Amino acid sequence: MTMAPDKKDAIGELLSRTRTIAVVGLSSDPMRPSFGVSQYMQAKGYRIIPVNPNESSVLGEESYRTLSEIPEKVDMVDVFRRSEFVPEIVDEAIRLKIASLWLQEGVVDPTAAQKARDAGISVVMDRCILKEHRARF
Repeated sequence: MTMAPDKKDAIGELLSRTRTIAVVGLSSDPMRPSFGVSQYMQAKGYRIIPVNPNESSVLGEESYRTLSEIPEKVDMVDVFRRSEFVPEIVDEAIRLKIASLWLQEGVVDPTAAQKARDAGISVVMDRCILKEHRARF
């Protein structure tokens, strides 16, 4: 049974309006968290676009070296990279006018997150998108 998110639930609202997710750091290794989480989100109807220069395709989707190379509109960037890589990802997301940024558990950069918010990007930091989706839907 699918439940509608609570009206005051910003994360539920964000997940409801998101369709296409670029996953930065998505690995084809099924043992990596990025793979399992992306596979789950894909199974729930989200379009997953891998962003990883070391992969040609993951989960049946072509992989891109950078966010800028993706030839279609992306609603959200989901980051599975170490925190030190977040500032450059934020700068690229701002340039591309991507609506939301999700930093997975353990990925924390308050300064970069604030820069993204100041540019009008919705930010979720240090949370697992799979856990948050499963808790709501």
